[in-house]
Amino acid sequence: MTLYPVETGNFKLDGGAMFGVVPKSLWSRTNPADNNNMIDIAARSLLVEDGDRLILIDTGMGDKQSEKFFNYYYQWGSFSIDSSLQKLGFHRDDITDVFMTHLHFDHCGGSVQWNKDRTGYEPAFKNAAFWTNENHWEWAIRPNPREKASFLKENLLPMEESGQLRFVKRGNETFLKNSELGFDILFIDGHTEKQMIPHIQYKGKTVVFMADLMPTVGHIPLPYVTGYDTRPLLSMNEKDRFIKEAVKNEFVLFFEHDAHNQLCTLKNTEKGARLNELFSFDALFG
Repeated sequence: MTLYPVETGNFKLDGGAMFGVVPKSLWSRTNPADNNNMIDIAARSLLVEDGDRLILIDTGMGDKQSEKFFNYYYQWGSFSIDSSLQKLGFHRDDITDVFMTHLHFDHCGGSVQWNKDRTGYEPAFKNAAFWTNENHWEWAIRPNPREKASFLKENLLPMEESGQLRFVKRGNETFLKNSELGFDILFIDGHTEKQMIPHIQYKGKTVVFMADLMPTVGHIPLPYVTGYDTRPLLSMNEKDRFIKEAVKNEFVLFFEHDAHNQLCTLKNTEKGARLNELFSFDALFG
């Protein structure tokens, strides 16, 4: 088995929204803001090559939305799924499975694209199964007012209409049952209903794809949860349990949204869990 980070594109989000009730004087130490209060954000996917399976975890925003839509997110840099896959020697048609931690547009928008004549939408990975879970799917296709702007029908329904949508079953926490791949899933509900956090056994370590449980290194302290979380107190409880496991078992945290840091480990301090070491993917696993 081999893991590869896949950069799908960078953008910016409001720093206050990303850190909730935490004052800017604190969060700006790790995530400095520009004159518009925007901070750098990545959309970093993880590619898992396991025998004849090629699994892509999350797909970024994609490129099918309107210019007005993208003007809200200040895209920067030159990354894309296609260019990143090409550098690794792959093509999107090689992907066998797309595993979506949750269905907010910045995590699944790249799963769907315009069709050839731009009259409708189609799956962007024609040979892949698209994995979510039934509870989260129902939550997403009938969105609450708080998350309605994040769950876009054009990102969701084409996966179902194509027949490529699959559900991970609760109660069976292991993904790809017939594979020797160590791919376990933590289901959490603070950010959104039944977000899935993959834990992957790789080269003697547990690599955890953090998604929105801990978006950046700046979100390590327990109270630092995003203003986007639907149940922030539950997020803190889930994060607390996770951090204790991460320190105890020396998990390697893979950041989806940290534009400047790929991996880290945690340690206990008098102030609670804090950053232990930062790594690039190549430095730790190359």
